[in-house]
Amino acid sequence: MSESLTIEVDGVEVAISHPDKVFFGERGETKLDLVRYYQAVAEPLLRTVRGRPLLLERYPNGAGGKSWFQKRVPKSTPPWLQTTEVATPNGTTSDALVAADLAHVLWAVNLGCLGFHVWPYHADSPEITDELRIDLDPSPGVGYAEVCEAAVRTRELLAELGVEVLLKTSGSRGLHLYVALEPRWDGYQVRAAAVALARELERRHSDLITAKWWKEERGKRVFVDFNQNAPHKTVFGAWCVRPKAGAPVSTPIRWAELDSVTPETLTIATVPGRLAEQGDPWQQRDPQSIEVLLEWSERDLADGLMDAPWPPVYPKMPNEPPRVAPSRAKQEAD
Repeated sequence: MSESLTIEVDGVEVAISHPDKVFFGERGETKLDLVRYYQAVAEPLLRTVRGRPLLLERYPNGAGGKSWFQKRVPKSTPPWLQTTEVATPNGTTSDALVAADLAHVLWAVNLGCLGFHVWPYHADSPEITDELRIDLDPSPGVGYAEVCEAAVRTRELLAELGVEVLLKTSGSRGLHLYVALEPRWDGYQVRAAAVALARELERRHSDLITAKWWKEERGKRVFVDFNQNAPHKTVFGAWCVRPKAGAPVSTPIRWAELDSVTPETLTIATVPGRLAEQGDPWQQRDPQSIEVLLEWSERDLADGLMDAPWPPVYPKMPNEPPRVAPSRAKQEAD
């Protein structure tokens, strides 16, 4: 194969250098295979990420090689490339890639991007967070069956509130549940809703689910990672390929499939065919309300609960408990 090829997409030409470079060692899929994969899933992919900023996880020598996260696009870019200013929790700004169309995705793939982490807002309305993202993270000793059960319990709780939730594999060990939101709330409010949801799930299913931020308090339970909804936080994108040798895909699935789907089988080799046969489980995404979750948040605060801990990279927040592990706090108190 030649040292490079040019693909015409979305009215522009995207150069793909070294298209035969192996990116995924398990089956030997190449950079060009990854390009073809994203072309095959372009329609549902862009339904979920179009217009959103992207954090790039770059592996220029393929999965397993040297890697880094890149929020800022390189200085030398094509004139058609769209970017937007994003900020870190401490206020540092940078120009991030916008998923304007498939050409932008393929441009990043050519740079060795093997993971797209997506902001929960659109570049043209950064003040509005329009997705609640529920990350079900298994603690050590917790299996996939327990994660599936936690997902079902989460869906049941949200159904009581009249909230529809969608499901996808994470491409790793957990599951991601998404709620499309009415354009009414910012990231702080959405995180507050996520904290309230996590705490209510723990109250109802304390043997299975935990909202405890500190790992030493979780035990063998599924952690509802509410901080994935903190402002400026990104989550691995739907239909996106993880930087692992087997090229697993974070794949939207139907609730009826939860007990039968094996996440490890959802790869760039299988997902396009599955999509062609079954269609997009996320094609219909109706905006939902989190008003009741926000009422629960206010109730918890009125009952004397403090805010849940924030990640260490964030400034200290009002009503946040001390950022110290409980065991360490006890030692210091003794």
